Amino acid sequence: MFNKDEKKVAEELSNSSNIIGKGTTLEGNIEAYGNIRVEGRVVGSIVTKSKVALGQSCKVEGNILAQNAEVAGEVKGIVEVSDLLLLKSSAVIHGDIVTNKLIVESGATFNGGCKMGVSIKEIKIGENGQSKELFKKAAKTA
Repeated sequence: MFNKDEKKVAEELSNSSNIIGKGTTLEGNIEAYGNIRVEGRVVGSIVTKSKVALGQSCKVEGNILAQNAEVAGEVKGIVEVSDLLLLKSSAVIHGDIVTNKLIVESGATFNGGCKMGVSIKEIKIGENGQSKELFKKAAKTA
């Protein structure tokens, strides 16, 4: 399906890491192939084919779509994770969760509906991908 060069490029993209530092506010949607760590504030949706890690000081006002996610901060929006979602004890989620597997530590707060055992189709990034639909949903809920 892919030639060797395309596989190498895809692997390099998924190994990249992105950090939004504490005290930083980002307004807009984020799309990435690699990991994303957020310690600051994001007003917009986050889509990645890898992992999202939201630190204790993090606040996200938008939807999240990822393969794996670890939440220790606050999210106001829909969280869709195709594999494993971990809610740390300091996590606060205001919105629905759709995930295959869920781990909730004692003390985590979650206000919304939850669907588990649901496998999301392949996460698509780009012009015709799922990210466009997710961004539209976020705009409607804002």
